[in-house]
Amino acid sequence: MTGPVTTTAPSGARAALHRLRAEVAKAVVGQDAVVTGLVIALLCRGHVLLEGVPGVAKTLLVRTLAAALDLDAKRVQFTPDLMPGDVTGSLIFDQRTAAFTFREGPVFTNLLLADEINRTPPKTQSALLEVMEERQVSVEGERRPLPDPFIVAATQNPVEYEGTYALPEAQLDRFLLKLTVPLPEREEELGVLRAHHAGFDPRDLRAAGVRPVAGAADLAAARAEVQRVHVAEPVLGYIVDLCRGTRSAPALELGASPRGATALLNTAKAWSWLAGRDHVTPDDVKAVARPTLRHRLRPRPEAELEGVTVDAVLDSVLATVPTPR
Repeated sequence: MTGPVTTTAPSGARAALHRLRAEVAKAVVGQDAVVTGLVIALLCRGHVLLEGVPGVAKTLLVRTLAAALDLDAKRVQFTPDLMPGDVTGSLIFDQRTAAFTFREGPVFTNLLLADEINRTPPKTQSALLEVMEERQVSVEGERRPLPDPFIVAATQNPVEYEGTYALPEAQLDRFLLKLTVPLPEREEELGVLRAHHAGFDPRDLRAAGVRPVAGAADLAAARAEVQRVHVAEPVLGYIVDLCRGTRSAPALELGASPRGATALLNTAKAWSWLAGRDHVTPDDVKAVARPTLRHRLRPRPEAELEGVTVDAVLDSVLATVPTPR
């Protein structure tokens, strides 16, 4: 997924979000596609799973995006001994008042970075399910809503599986997008070294010149505009046919659910809006199909042994499902 090309003069909200790329690039080099995916998630009120080897600036990317959007961000390092209350918050007995009070957990933020989410047991992972789906925390029967906007950006290492717990399908389906954070190209990596040689400190974004260029009001205005993007009936049918095509793919034992089709509709609308269009084209759907669907599909064990990847299956489905004209 590469960044969309704007075809018309941007609206105020769209221009503000487009400025994010230049701002994030002050601290993170060569990750425009991932930044675009995170912006789409914010526009769709969705969550993102970031997958990449250690050292490709996944944490720095999320922190920089939050700073450029003037949003609150918190980070949780997921470990085998992390408890659900460490994430959502818990009741604490106050000896002065002889009563229990709720101490908010790190989920009470705008952008939660769940670092190495697959290193914590299912009990703690499940604590995020209500948070991600309902955007609230329930403690002792009382519901506590989370701030708006709120998204979870979770990271996982694709090459190290010792001491990890696979995310259940129900939780994977809660992520709007799965974005692959690639290793930089040679020139981009040289840029990283030059910045560090010149004194860049990834812990001090302000010193790097990162400033807020958009905020919650811009996101709210942008979401309202995204909702007005038109989707013609043939394009709706194309989205459905793509998802149904994954369900009948011989290499897959689990295809995209109706929730996946809804997610593809929403991400395609956000992509089209970022490109300056007021309607979704089949190419918009194709542009976001892989990051929107790849984590919702499960290959058959025999296909995995033969080296078949989910992205390869998606490429086949995209090539065989007729594109509306």
